[in-house]
Amino acid sequence: MRRSRVAGLLLAAGQGARLGRPKALLEHQGERLVDRGVRLLEEGGCHPVVVVLGAATPQVRRAVTVQNPDWASGMGSSLRVGLAAVPAEAEAVVIALVDQPFVRPEGVRALIDSGAEVAVATYDGRRRNPVLIDRRHFAEVAALARGDVGARPFLASRPELVTEVACPGDPTDIDTLEDLRLLEAE
Repeated sequence: MRRSRVAGLLLAAGQGARLGRPKALLEHQGERLVDRGVRLLEEGGCHPVVVVLGAATPQVRRAVTVQNPDWASGMGSSLRVGLAAVPAEAEAVVIALVDQPFVRPEGVRALIDSGAEVAVATYDGRRRNPVLIDRRHFAEVAALARGDVGARPFLASRPELVTEVACPGDPTDIDTLEDLRLLEAE
């Protein structure tokens, strides 16, 4: 199934509790992670890009921003808010996380080009983000997204739908000050 209208959804609402500041505002090579995430999704073929904000509310160019008033409850609420904000004309969405700055646009493109209803990026055979979800599954994904988990319960409950897609890049996420130091050393 070839899609022509795939939106991007960047989850960027958290406060970065272990880091001590919101991850969306962190910079790598002079670019905030939130802007880097928008660029990742755009260059991978997503339009429009929806960014879910919460603990921090930066201005974000080239994206639709939505506020998650319940951001402190975890990623599940951000995923629900984000899926609800995806424009009706989008046939699917690629969901990415703001704290994974080494994911590459080619990986996003590979998910879209897979033609799958549900596609999960893999790195060295391990499932990570981003993921692609066809619109027909949005309600089920949202219903299962609770606490600090996003699409994982849906993916586990519907294994017959999931296509694994090998992706280039590195899914390492930035969670601690040590992770940030490693990022800055790149």
